[in-house]
Amino acid sequence: MKRRARSAALVCIGALTLLSACTADRDTPSGGRPSETPGPTATTTLAPGAAAQLADRYRRSGGAHEVYGIQQKSGPGGVPLLIVWTHNPDEDGARFDELKDSIIGFLTRKEGLSLKQGYLMDVFGPKGALQHRLDARP
Repeated sequence: MKRRARSAALVCIGALTLLSACTADRDTPSGGRPSETPGPTATTTLAPGAAAQLADRYRRSGGAHEVYGIQQKSGPGGVPLLIVWTHNPDEDGARFDELKDSIIGFLTRKEGLSLKQGYLMDVFGPKGALQHRLDARP
């Protein structure tokens, strides 16, 4: 009986040791927000219907022809989270800056997006892999 109790105690101690490394809190920088933007690193290559419609309006107003989906969601703390689907496989930083500026300009001018709290943006490429993740909160 003592052997069984000792084994159970060791199993419990081992489990507690393993679980102590798992916490819901994340390390945060001095700004008090998580250092990583939450969200997937891969998604489907098919943009939802409303995202495709918004991208269509964006392209008709002169936006980049390779963008086939733009979705606006509420991110952490109500900050706008923008999810963009593109056919362009280019992950170049300069190209991303042009795309970001174009999309933000369209959304603020034509769709009434408020940037008071900044925004978060994820850009997914033609195979559904994350190309860019931007945290533009103040």
